[in-house]
Amino acid sequence: MSKPRLIVGLMSGTSADGVDACLVEVTETDKVKLLAFETYPYPIPIKNQILETSDHGRVDQICRLNFLLGRLFGEAALGVIAKAGLKPSRVDLIGSHGQTIHHLPYGMRNVPISDFGFRISDSKSAIATPQSAIHNPQSAIGDRSTLQIGEPAVIAELTGITTIADFRVRDIAAGGQGAPLVPYPDYLLFRHPTKTRAVQNIGGIANVTFLPAAAEVEDVIAFDTGPGNMVIDRLVNLFTNGSRQYDEGGQMARAGQVDENWLHDLIRNCSYFNQPPPKSTGREEFGTNFSERLLQEGKQQGLSPNDIVATATALTAKSMADAYSRFLSPKSQVQEVILSGGGARNTTLVSMLKDYLQPIPILTSGDFGIPSDAKEAVAFAILARETALGRPGNIPSATGAKKRVVLGKIVPT
Repeated sequence: MSKPRLIVGLMSGTSADGVDACLVEVTETDKVKLLAFETYPYPIPIKNQILETSDHGRVDQICRLNFLLGRLFGEAALGVIAKAGLKPSRVDLIGSHGQTIHHLPYGMRNVPISDFGFRISDSKSAIATPQSAIHNPQSAIGDRSTLQIGEPAVIAELTGITTIADFRVRDIAAGGQGAPLVPYPDYLLFRHPTKTRAVQNIGGIANVTFLPAAAEVEDVIAFDTGPGNMVIDRLVNLFTNGSRQYDEGGQMARAGQVDENWLHDLIRNCSYFNQPPPKSTGREEFGTNFSERLLQEGKQQGLSPNDIVATATALTAKSMADAYSRFLSPKSQVQEVILSGGGARNTTLVSMLKDYLQPIPILTSGDFGIPSDAKEAVAFAILARETALGRPGNIPSATGAKKRVVLGKIVPT
């Protein structure tokens, strides 16, 4: 039996709060031991730069930010290794998710090939569009795509550790949406021989992994349920003129009243909630424009800031519960929910979710030895291990890919 691998996992979500960094020991039998974890918050100017670039960044901005974030991710890796009392030379791998700045899981539909500047010609000298793209527009440029930055070559150079990153693009190349990718680590960590579990992460976007009792990989269902903390964070930021970045502990939501009629309309009128899985989403759906529309609608209805935040919090909780009812319960009744992500610290959000899901018990990943904030960083450490071993890390039933594929790009040292 080979010795356990020491792997750093790095993750920054769509909320762009900072870099979550963990150091784990992973055995050949998929046992994972967390040795150290730390969150390294982005300075506010960098967070704002990420959000601005995500919405409408120029190429030069993306170029510079890619290398800047690579350095910040590398420094986070070195920091968590030092926290564990180890030297970088002891660590085998780094798995970095990077920072998503754009995610287009459904691409650009009904866009003529000519709009991309291709000439279709029989001439040998002409630049011709591949016939597969002409006859199958879904395979053409302009279809689904995703972009995560935080240059892995910079991480590898700074740390001296082989770095694996850019996990999502291979799944998209195989016909998937590139998300969610945590279901396979969830499967390794949380499947149970007799209990049906839902592993619910609440980051900027909320995503669920459904693990039927005694599940095999092909039994797993996973998808993004909708907004997590993203909408709440943006509203709080607007209401406090930037002095607060999130609703700590759900205080604003707790002080407000949920507008049930408005909540019902938000759930009913959002096409994403009605769409069956596999599906994924991001800032493009639930980012600045969505949050600012909610702000205007809430003001028009005479709601206070606390009421608007309370209703946005209920939207996050109810969209998760409705997704269970629509897409999971017909398969098998969920017997346990395991929460992770920053949203697990929002006690008002968790209380709302408990009310919507009762009597299903809600645990946290911390009950299984992995702090809520660390779970996704741990997931990308596990995915890096799978890539290094040449093993697939995606689950087609979650992403829609046509097959299981090895994920990521390797930067050796």
